[in-house]
Amino acid sequence: MSELTTVARPYAKAAFDFALEQGALDKWADMLEFAAVVAKDETMASFLSSSSTVEKTSEVFIGVCGDELDDSAENFIKVLAENQRLPALSAVSELYRTFRADYEKEVVVDVKSAVKLLKAQQTALSKALEKRLQRKIKLNCSVDKSILGGLVIEAGDTVIDGTLRGKLDRLAYALQS
Repeated sequence: MSELTTVARPYAKAAFDFALEQGALDKWADMLEFAAVVAKDETMASFLSSSSTVEKTSEVFIGVCGDELDDSAENFIKVLAENQRLPALSAVSELYRTFRADYEKEVVVDVKSAVKLLKAQQTALSKALEKRLQRKIKLNCSVDKSILGGLVIEAGDTVIDGTLRGKLDRLAYALQS
């Protein structure tokens, strides 16, 4: 996957820069996400791996996407097709979302807990994380029955393990040292 990310990064950056310049961040996010879904389709994936011409590949791909793409996005698809990078569209879309989140100073935080968090708890957690991470927070809360108590908070590369199991493991490690 890292190779695909390396291939996709310049295309995602170019798409992001263009969308930012045009003031169309939402529109480009939707178009890239739609194109990524099309590229992931089994039939389309097998077509993309076939040895058809660049013109035919881009024509079919754009035809399948229909009115979901504007002229600029169609040109973007043609460039990807010319460089045989259409299979990397899902990585391009993902990286685009990352560039956008960084630009908007926003982070998606996954929170796993033993029980469903109340709205007041989610609000308090969101405010505390905004202060700590200095970004706007979007919480994705889920219940994990393997957690006895506490929370596991994941924000990008940052993981905060506030579970009872995590605290006991840290205590045991400290006592062994």
